[in-house]
Amino acid sequence: MMRMPWFRWHAPKSVAEAATILADEGPQAMLIAGGTDLVPNMKRRHQEPAALVALRGLGELKRIANGAGLTLGAGLTLAEVVESRSVRENYRALYHAAAQVATPQLRNMGTLGGNVCLDTRCTYYNQSYEWRKAIDFCMKKDGETCWVATASKRCVAVSSTDTAPALIALGAKVRLVSAEGTRELDLADLYANDGMEYLTRRPDEILTEIALPAASGWKSAYWKLRRRGSFDFPVLGVAAAVRAAPDGTVEDARIVLGAVASRPILTKAGELLAGKRLTDEVIEEVAAKVASRAKPMDNTDLEIYWRKEVVPAFVGYALREARGDDMRATRMRIARQAL
Repeated sequence: MMRMPWFRWHAPKSVAEAATILADEGPQAMLIAGGTDLVPNMKRRHQEPAALVALRGLGELKRIANGAGLTLGAGLTLAEVVESRSVRENYRALYHAAAQVATPQLRNMGTLGGNVCLDTRCTYYNQSYEWRKAIDFCMKKDGETCWVATASKRCVAVSSTDTAPALIALGAKVRLVSAEGTRELDLADLYANDGMEYLTRRPDEILTEIALPAASGWKSAYWKLRRRGSFDFPVLGVAAAVRAAPDGTVEDARIVLGAVASRPILTKAGELLAGKRLTDEVIEEVAAKVASRAKPMDNTDLEIYWRKEVVPAFVGYALREARGDDMRATRMRIARQAL
């Protein structure tokens, strides 16, 4: 049995109180909401915080506000995001992504903010303490060598969040709150291409909400590759959002790749698609160019070269769905669930 390490527990009544506690506790404190990723990591001694600051009971983190766009509290469970009518009807990529995270039980516990800030993953890292000790610890925790790329000076653990690529494609911004104040930034800027320091969020900051711009004119989709049709983390995620003129000419577009680097990759799809129609030929051409950005490492499930080879196909699926094609049969074959 894997047991939790000792820690102090704080249950603040407000975000302001939580921010004050984080400031007082210092870098050794961590936030916990659903705990679906943090608790297993603590049991395996990946993360050993001296104190936990609980956010689950904070109602101010569970708000949904409609306005010019849509604002989602970071404390909303993934199940609540999936059930949101505004998300289902206007932000399909987010709906697709949230609905494919793990299992219904975990979606009932895991939060949107937790998935956005999800720890990076690696075959050599996501093991028990004893397993890691037996081969000598890796760079990400307790060791000095990256066992995926032994000459690498940085950790190449892979980004494993589903919702972040979808939210970036949709143009999301995030709000971070600390005892010193508040700052907002594009969600894409929350990530760094480093498996260890993968977030630009400071230890004393709390991600409180995610703001989506107006969805008028935009169509979006998210496609996920995993070995099993349920539970597994992505080994490839593709989010596409397209805004087209009435005549079908693309005015703006974003394609984001997930699970192929230590951060979601925002591609130059907008430049490639602008002024063109989403014909099959254009989709094939753009998919091939976008796929060149994918450089998966041999640190997750499935064979590395095959994972790279299927990227153009998944980009094509996402663009065709954004175009309005009926992709239900293909999605059922790949995702094994109706979305």
